[in-house]
Amino acid sequence: MENGGKMVVVTTNYVPGYKITNVIGATFGVVVRSRGVGGNIAAGLKSIIGGEIGAYTKMLSEARGHAVDRLQENAMQMGANAVVGMGFDSSDIGGTMTEIVAYGTAVVVEKDNSNPEAVSLR
Repeated sequence: MENGGKMVVVTTNYVPGYKITNVIGATFGVVVRSRGVGGNIAAGLKSIIGGEIGAYTKMLSEARGHAVDRLQENAMQMGANAVVGMGFDSSDIGGTMTEIVAYGTAVVVEKDNSNPEAVSLR
């Protein structure tokens, strides 16, 4: 199952309209980025007066995107066509680097053609 050339990755434990036919196992993508000396100085000054540090926000956003790309590559190599339960984790390394990890469960899904009954909350 692919969506526009990309594997479907969801934070839920299922993909609506599909059934999981095989659970392959844990998959992840890791990215480590250095903030650089200049960035640390600028961030230090910004932290004194407060506010968002735009350069760090951009760096972390791009790193998350790369981590998800690597998660998908890893899942495809494992034989999956989807990832469920995706999440992120991050940590600081030595005060100058940030590690971003995207993780989830690599699965095989198929279109679910059954016609389930509507669920009512009454």
